[in-house]
Amino acid sequence: MTRRNVLRQKSELSGLLIAFAISLLLVALLALLFGQRIGYQRALGKSALQARVGVPSEALTASNVKALNSKIQTLQTAVANAQQERDISLSNLDGLREDLDSLRLTNLQVQQQDEFLIKELAKRGGAELQLIGIQIAPLPENAFEYRFDVGMVDRSGQTKKLTPKLTLLDDVNMVEVPIEPASYDINGVARVRGRFIMPKDFKPKQIKVELAAAGQNIEQVYDWQEGERLDNLPYSLAETPNTDDRPIQDSSPVASGVSAASTATP
Repeated sequence: MTRRNVLRQKSELSGLLIAFAISLLLVALLALLFGQRIGYQRALGKSALQARVGVPSEALTASNVKALNSKIQTLQTAVANAQQERDISLSNLDGLREDLDSLRLTNLQVQQQDEFLIKELAKRGGAELQLIGIQIAPLPENAFEYRFDVGMVDRSGQTKKLTPKLTLLDDVNMVEVPIEPASYDINGVARVRGRFIMPKDFKPKQIKVELAAAGQNIEQVYDWQEGERLDNLPYSLAETPNTDDRPIQDSSPVASGVSAASTATP
């Protein structure tokens, strides 16, 4: 073997050793990185588990157990109260349903009675047009509410059209109050309701009511008289958006100013 061949073999051996060393170094680095990643994931999983459980990783202490028991008792009390309120609400709902059913039954009975009486009145010649009651009630913002209860049964037993008219009078002037709607169906009792604004600086002394239905006409005039002050009026019309549809109990008409009520006499 020549010297040149010996040197070549030594050089190849050295290259193999260096390559082997580099390979070992790379394997060590990869193992280190892989180990760090696994450790990080385990630590992250442990932290997430602790967060879900809501307690430290160490064993529960007596104070922890006591606090948990207190929370459990509080939740149990809240659940019991909620169940009790639910039972009360269901009981109240059942009572309301029974009351509603009773009112519906009463309403049907009253309707049946009214229909019977109207038919009997029609057979006996009907009932003439008449003003059962009238009220003019004060409202805020210089407004008033008119209320007429009118009765009539035509001998034909059929529904007729009622046309009401309301006029305010002073010594020399008259103001016709617009009534909306202009006509009402009547076959028994019709309730005429609406509101109007008193003209500025106009002070009525009388009110005139005119009714027309089925060829019959009624005209009545009432005095507008001052009465006692009313202290329970709402502050605005928005507080009383709806008219009062209750039947007029007092047969004597009532006319009212914004701050005073008065009784009108025919």
